[in-house]
Amino acid sequence: MKYKYLDLITAGFVTVLILSNIASAKIVSFANISFDGGTILFPLAYLFGDILTEVYGLARARRVIWIGFGANLLMVLTFFIVGILPPDPTWGLQGSYDAILGFVPRIVLGSITAYLAGEFLNAYVFAWVKKKTGETKLWLRAIGSTVVGQFFDTTIFLLIAFAGILPLNLIWIMWLTNYVFKIGIEIILLPITYKVIDKLKQAVQ
Repeated sequence: MKYKYLDLITAGFVTVLILSNIASAKIVSFANISFDGGTILFPLAYLFGDILTEVYGLARARRVIWIGFGANLLMVLTFFIVGILPPDPTWGLQGSYDAILGFVPRIVLGSITAYLAGEFLNAYVFAWVKKKTGETKLWLRAIGSTVVGQFFDTTIFLLIAFAGILPLNLIWIMWLTNYVFKIGIEIILLPITYKVIDKLKQAVQ
């Protein structure tokens, strides 16, 4: 069996994951709604996860999730090492670097824990629903797995990263905004998901 495009799907998944984590350093306020910047892109990670599980199977989806985990750790370690290295005296932007890319243990722990919980739950729920429904009802396993995975991902990250730091009402607003937005993106992109999965399934036959 050929696994054409698996490398591209893996690269896309890891890229979305890393960019989302960097963008999450900024809390955005749009139309009186607050959310972290990574919310704009992160739903695509779950879309990639659904495609991986549907087309290539749970075992390969798990492997890609661990690849993403390793890439995330490498990113964090790189930012940490660069941050503690002595800055050039004429640079003058060490404070800005630390504020945006600095090693914040709670955020890093929240991000890693939420990622592992959310992505693995997404993959397992997707595979479980597929086992029950067969090749039909792709919409059910795609949306259902996202509902479960994103619930734990969003909740774990916000509680570990911001509980006791940000006001509870702001955390609640961020949770609701992130959760609804991520599920909404999954639903909106569902027709595209169907087409991509159909093309990839043809490629692996």
